Amino acid sequence: MSEALPLAANRLAFFVALAFLLTAAAARALAPLALRVGLADLPGGRKQHEGAIPLTGGVAMYAGFAAAALASGLVAGPALALLAALALLVAGGIADDLHEISARAKFLLQLAAALLMTSWAGVQTAQLGDLLGLGPLHLYHWAIPFSVVCALGVINAVNMLDGLDGAAGGVALVASLGLAWAATVQGLGAQAVLLLLLAGAIAGFLAWNLRLPGRTRAAVFMGDAGSMMLGLALCWFSIDLTQGPGRTLAPVACVWLLALPLVDMARVMFVRRLRGAGLFAADREHLHHRLVDRGVPPGVAAWLLIGAGAACATAGLAAWRAGVPDWAMFYAFAALLAAVLGHAGARELKARLEHRP
Repeated sequence: MSEALPLAANRLAFFVALAFLLTAAAARALAPLALRVGLADLPGGRKQHEGAIPLTGGVAMYAGFAAAALASGLVAGPALALLAALALLVAGGIADDLHEISARAKFLLQLAAALLMTSWAGVQTAQLGDLLGLGPLHLYHWAIPFSVVCALGVINAVNMLDGLDGAAGGVALVASLGLAWAATVQGLGAQAVLLLLLAGAIAGFLAWNLRLPGRTRAAVFMGDAGSMMLGLALCWFSIDLTQGPGRTLAPVACVWLLALPLVDMARVMFVRRLRGAGLFAADREHLHHRLVDRGVPPGVAAWLLIGAGAACATAGLAAWRAGVPDWAMFYAFAALLAAVLGHAGARELKARLEHRP
C-alpha cells in the first residue's frame, strides 16, 4: 500500500463533497416516496418525535458512499466486498423498517454480511495485541468466529445508539474520521480515502438529522438500514487497520474509538439481565434516554454523546501514538466499563429496596 493518499488533494475533496451532496440530496428527494410506501418512523411509546419521519438516511448514505467510492476508482477486491456487504444490510434494513422482519431473519442478514467481511474480503482479527501484559494474543482458528462476533456486536451497538437525533450519526462520524487519521498515519491510503468518503456521506445525512439552529427536529432518520450499515463499516475498518503487514494500530485503540456505543450496549444489556428482561427488550435505559429523562434537551444530549465519543476516540488514538502499552489501554477500558456497570447495578439495587414491601 502506498504511503501517500492515492488521490490528489483536490480530487479527494471533490469525491468527499460528492459523497456529501449525493447523500444529502437523496435523503430529501426520497422522503416523499418513503412516506407514501410507509418507510417512516411513527411516534408513540418510547418514540417521542412529532409526526412521521422518513427513514431515508440509510439508503442515502449508502448511495452517496458507494457512488463516490466507485467514481474514485478505488473499488476492487476487499472494497467491492465491503460495498456488497453494506448493500445486503441496507436492503435488509429497509425490509425491516417496512415490515419488521423477524429477529432471526435480521440476525442471518447480519451474519451473512459479517461472513462476506471475513471470508470474501479476508478482513479478520488474527491477533489482539498484548492485552493482558503476557505477550501478544493470537486467535489462530478462532479468527473468523471472533471477527463475526465483533461485527454482530458493533452493528447492534450502533443500532441501539440510534435513538436521538444526530447521536448515532455524530458518533459514527467521529469514529470514521479517527479511523481515517489512523489509516493515514499508517500509510494505508486507500482505506483512508474510503473512510473520508464514508465520513462525507455521514455528514450529508447529518445535514438533515442533526438538530441545528433553526431546526427543532430531524427531517430524516437513518433507520435500521443506516445503523446496521455504519456498524459493519466501522467494525470492518477497525479490523482492517489493525491486522496484517504494516499495521501498527492497536486493536484495543479501536475499542476506545467505539467506546460509547459499546459501553451503552453493555450497560443496557446488564440492566435488562438484572431485571430478568430479554436482552433486546424495549426500554428507556440507553444513555440518550437517561439524559433526556433527566431534563437535558434532546439537541444538547446528542452533542454531549458526540463529545463523549470524541473524547474516548481521542484518548485511544493518543494513547496509541504515545506508545501506551496495549494492556494499559485494555485495563483502563475495563475499569471504565466496570464503573458504568457498577453504577447501573447500584441504581437497580436501590430501586428494588425502595419498592420492597
